[in-house]
Amino acid sequence: MFPNKTILFSLRRSKNEQGRETPVPKQPNFLLFITDQLRADHLGCYGNRVVRTPAIDAIARGGVAFDRFYVANPACMPNRAAMVTGRMPSANGVRCNGIPLSLTANTFIDLMRLQGWRTAAVGKIHLQTMTAWPPVQRPDYGDRRSPPAGHGDADRIDRRHPDYMQEAKARWETDPEHDLKLPFYGFEHVDLTAMHADDVHGHYGRWLAARHPDPKSLIGRANSLPFKGISDFQAWRTRVPEELYSTSYIAERTEAFLRGHAAGGEGRPFLLQCSFNDPHHPFTPPGKYFDMYDPADIELPASFTSKDNEVPPPVRLLRRLRDEGRNDRDGWTIKAVAENDVRQAIALTYGSITMIDDAIARILRVLEETGQADDTVVIFTSDHGDFMGDHQLILKGPLHYDGLVRVPFLWNDPQARERGGERSATLGSTIDIASTILSRAGLAPYHDMQGIDLAAASGPEATGAREALLIEEDNQRAFLGFDQTVRLRTLVTDRWRFSLYRGVAWGELYNLRDDPAERHNLWDDPAARSVRDELTARLLHTVLHLQPQSPLPVGQA
Repeated sequence: MFPNKTILFSLRRSKNEQGRETPVPKQPNFLLFITDQLRADHLGCYGNRVVRTPAIDAIARGGVAFDRFYVANPACMPNRAAMVTGRMPSANGVRCNGIPLSLTANTFIDLMRLQGWRTAAVGKIHLQTMTAWPPVQRPDYGDRRSPPAGHGDADRIDRRHPDYMQEAKARWETDPEHDLKLPFYGFEHVDLTAMHADDVHGHYGRWLAARHPDPKSLIGRANSLPFKGISDFQAWRTRVPEELYSTSYIAERTEAFLRGHAAGGEGRPFLLQCSFNDPHHPFTPPGKYFDMYDPADIELPASFTSKDNEVPPPVRLLRRLRDEGRNDRDGWTIKAVAENDVRQAIALTYGSITMIDDAIARILRVLEETGQADDTVVIFTSDHGDFMGDHQLILKGPLHYDGLVRVPFLWNDPQARERGGERSATLGSTIDIASTILSRAGLAPYHDMQGIDLAAASGPEATGAREALLIEEDNQRAFLGFDQTVRLRTLVTDRWRFSLYRGVAWGELYNLRDDPAERHNLWDDPAARSVRDELTARLLHTVLHLQPQSPLPVGQA
């Protein structure tokens, strides 16, 4: 399989000043794999002893695995917007789910498209909203007159315009002619899958309808097959067969793009994003993947047994809601759950991950069979993690425990095969992906890209590595005991995780070297007061450093 093979970087010939031919590297292709709610320690190459991920592990063995790679924001839309723009959510405007990325935003994908790369996306994109959930309500200003239509926000972009609802489920299901306007944020070819579990729409929905006479009869808990498990927490055995599940569609369409490019790519390199909708709740891996892993074999996270006096107030509140039977078990937000819920959810998540791994193995075989592996940089990462039992929590929410904010990042470059199997402790962020790809492509960034080149910042001759990184979160909800929408900023260094919340006196401070399970909050520890003060100042300096510097001035008074 591709990553196990010793690969020689393809060369073409050009003439030097003396007229002699010299080898010149071809412009590289890029194959970017993205999964959804996948934490770093749910892969074999990151130390997991249960889940089977041989294809992904092989990418790591042939490349560099980053052990300290973090999301810019632990939610889908803001983190994906950070990925394609190379800018923090506070800079690109996508602070939380539900805010589409401006169609005027520059993306590294568009930059590459305009400079010769074929740009394609297969699977999930999620730069626009996918559901019709109601918008956040404005405050009640009593009898004061509301602003005129179109003037109620600081930015007058109409994000309810149809151009900002191109990924919405309702449009795909009610309008058979609906499609994306290309290029879509720089992607000139798209095979779209949107939403999660067994209820996915977009181009996939039409593909499924062409292969089954009644696809709706396959989807959802109401149509599910009999299931005897230890928990039914957001889990059912789907009737969608393996070959018709969204993961299989993504693999098929990615293979088709690679074969088509090999046959008629006209000498252009490609940038191909292959993005899976799994793993994600609800937990519905199809066929053999559903019971591939036994919940009895699942190890609980080390912090599952943490005591109430070891966790911040929101976690204590969530545990109390669970114990009093007031948990919204069907909701999509963070919640505390029981041990059997966690074991079942992890087992089913492992099934989804192994199905993705099998799909990646298929894709890499096609990459090799079509003769394109020698020229292709393969990258693997994920949207964000999932608590998956950390401190008895599950899903995601505004608490920056390691399982949620640290994700895998693998960089497998055929031109740097001597680094195969290397582990990097360089602090990496989602905003670095754009800068790293552009640098490898030989392209300069546009103004106010905020990431670093991770390939240059790691290894024996590293330059430009950061000492700390920032994670932002601006939640839409006032919940978890907060009296206003939850806003927090987290600073991560080689040793510390420091989290500051808006409007409360408490915070979080963990020594990640001595306390990797984040059980001992040192915020109020007198012995750690100097560290807390130092990190407060460093957080402020990091925020200042990342303040937007775009747009460029156009003149001087």
